[in-house]
Amino acid sequence: MYEAPGAIALITAHQELENVTVERDVARFKRNVDQRWGELVYDGLWFSPLKHALDAFIEDTQRYVSGEIRLVLHGGRAVVTGRRSEASLYDFSLATYDEGDLFDQSLAKGFVDLWGLPSRLAAARDSRLAH
Repeated sequence: MYEAPGAIALITAHQELENVTVERDVARFKRNVDQRWGELVYDGLWFSPLKHALDAFIEDTQRYVSGEIRLVLHGGRAVVTGRRSEASLYDFSLATYDEGDLFDQSLAKGFVDLWGLPSRLAAARDSRLAH
């Protein structure tokens, strides 16, 4: 019952499509939702209000999850060797640092300053209150 290589291959392919089509914060939250959804199903709570609500969330996250995945099956594993989706959020011109790319590199300093602010505040507090 717990060995399902075909299902594992499909799940692996689907997760790779989600990696390129689902926004980062939604994907992070969805991992928690997936875990809780599995617990509800395992516990026999298929018709619970919480599972119904989680179903709606999951359905919404899947709107743009489509495309093609290339897998190599070897030694009991499914390894992704390629992926392509019309709905991909990946933009190569934003992922490079070559001349002519779309990413304005001057924005990086402000981004680092902003995202690093909580860590700097914590370090200053720790230094100030250290005995």
